[in-house]
Amino acid sequence: MDEPPVERAFWGTSGRRSGAATLGGPCERIAGMMRAIDDRGSVMSSAQLYDTIGASYTVTRRTEPRIAARVWAALGDAQTVLNVGAGTGSYEPPDRHVLAVEPSALMRSQRPPDAAPYLAGSAENLPFNDQSFDAAMAFSTIHHWQDPIAGLREMRRVARRAVVFTFDTSDPSQFWLTRDYLPEVAALRACRVLASLTELARAIGARMEPVPIPWDCADGFFEAYWRRPRAYLDENVRRGISVWATVGPDAEERAVHSLRKDLASGRWAERNRDLVDLDAAELGARLLIV
Repeated sequence: MDEPPVERAFWGTSGRRSGAATLGGPCERIAGMMRAIDDRGSVMSSAQLYDTIGASYTVTRRTEPRIAARVWAALGDAQTVLNVGAGTGSYEPPDRHVLAVEPSALMRSQRPPDAAPYLAGSAENLPFNDQSFDAAMAFSTIHHWQDPIAGLREMRRVARRAVVFTFDTSDPSQFWLTRDYLPEVAALRACRVLASLTELARAIGARMEPVPIPWDCADGFFEAYWRRPRAYLDENVRRGISVWATVGPDAEERAVHSLRKDLASGRWAERNRDLVDLDAAELGARLLIV
């Protein structure tokens, strides 16, 4: 299926973006940028991964309102926002003028009709002039970038403010799933990248703020089901999480088998009895803000 031209996606006649041409100001600036950009731009290394595993992504991955509130508050009074590694459009603020950059054609094809306009592009080589946006945001994506520091510096170059949601993985034991069932995660490139989160923050002068994960988190990322372990037995849940595809089928099968056995025997409940009454957990989620 052919993708709609970027400009048509922005100036379309339906959804929250309709009538944008009459708004002037930020909308006109973004539209001008888009007219000057070839949307065949370069791609990040995550494109191939998500073109493979992203078919059912929207089944379990959606905006978690409590986390979104933290991200949107960190954007401050920004009116124009660049969303880098935007995926299917989760966490894009509905009351700002947003432009999305996403490398995966499959993910772009799943963006809702009223989502922000998009283009294909690389975080490490954003095709915009300096300070083109009030803010740039990235949500749970930098661990897939070929050069995270270069991508973060590009965000700082094209925007006056940068807000990044990611995880500090320097302590794999903080999450029972990696500690007890999937130790392979610690050796993954993505995990090694985020284990140096302090270095990444320092590279752009960002401060780090912890983000507790609510027990009933609506967004099905890897750590989301920390108090709902049976969810990890569901293949639909696992297919929406890149970690499972990355560790490979043998590790996945072993982990799922072991978890199912421990849930049946009560061993999981005994090991993790301190989690049962928590409303939110500290699992390394961080906002980088600069």
